[in-house]
Amino acid sequence: MGDTVLRRIPVVGGLGYVERVRSLAPSFTATLSPEPENRYFPRAVAVLVNGEKVGYLAPEIGGSYFDALVARGDDPVTCPGRHGGVADHESSGVELLLDFSDLALAGDR
Repeated sequence: MGDTVLRRIPVVGGLGYVERVRSLAPSFTATLSPEPENRYFPRAVAVLVNGEKVGYLAPEIGGSYFDALVARGDDPVTCPGRHGGVADHESSGVELLLDFSDLALAGDR
């Protein structure tokens, strides 16, 4: 992946998290948490802010990072996040973006 793509990782989640997303500061620190028990996508990666789930990495992205996150065990992986701009929301419905440019995981290629 190119550097530009790594800086704009979308968080998906839909209506279930809209109130939490709206209450977030413009910039925040996100924690990535693998969710192997997820019945819809067993390689799901949840995105938490202040201990509350705000969505997930899109499956095509989360699957690439899942094994590396599981291997870290209880060692949390964090990255900066921010609210998406109007253009992000209008074009794709994305509310939050994560910055993976400094993330050092095996899936980060």
